[in-house]
Amino acid sequence: MDFETIKDEPRLLVEVPLRPIQGTRFQPTGFPDLGAATYNMADGKEMLLLESAQSMANRMETVCWDESNNDLVESLNGIPYVRSKLSNGIETNTILEAHRLNSEYIYNSQGFEKIKEEIGFEKDQPFDRRKLAKVLMKYDLNSLIHGIFLEKVGGIVRIPRSLSGFVEAEDVTLAPSGGVKFNRVEPGLKEGKGNVIFHRDEYTGKITAYFNLDISQIKGYGLGEDAENLLIAIAMYKIRKVLDNGLRFRTACDLEVDGDVMVKKPGGFKLPETSELESMLPDLISKARDYFAEPPVTEVTYKK
Repeated sequence: MDFETIKDEPRLLVEVPLRPIQGTRFQPTGFPDLGAATYNMADGKEMLLLESAQSMANRMETVCWDESNNDLVESLNGIPYVRSKLSNGIETNTILEAHRLNSEYIYNSQGFEKIKEEIGFEKDQPFDRRKLAKVLMKYDLNSLIHGIFLEKVGGIVRIPRSLSGFVEAEDVTLAPSGGVKFNRVEPGLKEGKGNVIFHRDEYTGKITAYFNLDISQIKGYGLGEDAENLLIAIAMYKIRKVLDNGLRFRTACDLEVDGDVMVKKPGGFKLPETSELESMLPDLISKARDYFAEPPVTEVTYKK
């Protein structure tokens, strides 16, 4: 990939048609006291938010972690993150924690003080976000991609997502069904302990995934070309990996790509294939190594 082709572009906008991997129905995401997030366009078209920006951010982080080896995927070896030791040998880290450095298992840990000191927030003083970006690049570069809000440090210590995504479905139709939970011994028990008949709402419709990479924001960090190229490449890798094997949102919502990966902006640009990005990343990581903590994995210990 030639980074020169996108260096002056403000955004990378990607749209991808999806379909159920089997059948025609799909299970929507559900929200407390709301259920499925359906809405109508001005022309009356029935729409559904199938997967939210928050959930897609989690999925784009998850694809960076190899659960079988409890480590980063091979292509991302060497990028910085913070690992926290909990009790009884349990560990977590900023790749797995939904709020990254703002996880209570990170900021309440012995060793986080150094990171907080380097951020350099002082109450009632102007805050230097470029300095924050430099610290995040050093300790947890994923926070520069997925955003961070360190309210425990200061209410203005935050960076929005530079990479976001969501999934919508249009022309949706409700596909109601149901089932029964059997109690073969005492089916007449009350309060859900016997046989329970339940309803189930699924949907059909045209599904599209959307991704937005804010290249202007990444360049605005002021980190330099090597850091910018690495952040852009990792963001593209996350998009590709989700499309490759991260589209099983729920038991009854297992999707696959249904056509071309369309880059809407910039015109003429093609999103690199996963294999191309995997071959590029080790060299890009090596070139950006001076930005990282040494060693790149910072160890902290959680304090209750």
